[in-house]
Amino acid sequence: MILYADTAGERLDSFLARCGENLTRSAAQKLLEEGLVKRNGKPGRKNDRLEPGDAIEYILPEVKETGIVPKEIPLDIVYEDDDVLVINKPKGLVVHPAAGHEDDTLVNGLLYARAGALSGINGELRPGIVHRIDKDTSGLLAIAKNDLAHRVLASQLKDHTMARTYEAIVCGSLKEDSGTVDAPIGRHPTDRKKMAVTPRNSKNAVTHWEVVRRYRGYTHVRCRLETGRTHQIRVHMAYIGHPILGDMVYGHKKPELGQSSQCLHAGLLCFQHPRDAHPVIVHADLPEYFREVLDKLEKMG
Repeated sequence: MILYADTAGERLDSFLARCGENLTRSAAQKLLEEGLVKRNGKPGRKNDRLEPGDAIEYILPEVKETGIVPKEIPLDIVYEDDDVLVINKPKGLVVHPAAGHEDDTLVNGLLYARAGALSGINGELRPGIVHRIDKDTSGLLAIAKNDLAHRVLASQLKDHTMARTYEAIVCGSLKEDSGTVDAPIGRHPTDRKKMAVTPRNSKNAVTHWEVVRRYRGYTHVRCRLETGRTHQIRVHMAYIGHPILGDMVYGHKKPELGQSSQCLHAGLLCFQHPRDAHPVIVHADLPEYFREVLDKLEKMG
């Protein structure tokens, strides 16, 4: 595939991550390390600075057979056709294999339930995975069943036409009925496991929120993502002084109302179907853990 640089001074790996199809920064760097990227006909280096009009040619390696073991894991499939399926992921389920979670992830369950019917663009560890939600976030996740669907859905994520709405319970009472957090998110400057609002090495991030109901000391809010940065809602709500209940990474360090992980649920997912662009709207009801917290708040008055 050939791309043409449209700005001056941008690093080659950054350009590939921005303009390449379904390429992350790390994936772009891997292609460069393997000699699969050329700049104006010569091997490219990740820190090459581009000039407008530079021809960037890259080759995606063939998808390898995955070494992940399929495992029977209950999956709540709320929508499915020949191209896409949407999973209602429970709290506590990791999306793809990583250290400490090699055989008990959503991907293991997908390979058991839909072997041979998942896209391969994201490599052997993430077949079908177009986007992620945290282990302790519940809710809707779109899965691509072929590479065409994956490319189209990834493009919708990139241009913000895939709509994702979350339900959350946050600490404190928000004064306004609605608002927007527009603050860039990048790696935390001292704790590399966390994200933070920071002007350095960050990407723009926008979260729209509205109050559903106020309780004593807490607020039920609905958040709509305009962008999709890692931990975006958790970081943004903490940034404005209203961390998510139970979020012991970005919020209070002790459990409240019996919650030691965030009360955050991806309840609504809207996208254009990758085959014919008809609208697909999928809704997932609030899970039991979320409803139990709301019941406790009701009783508190």
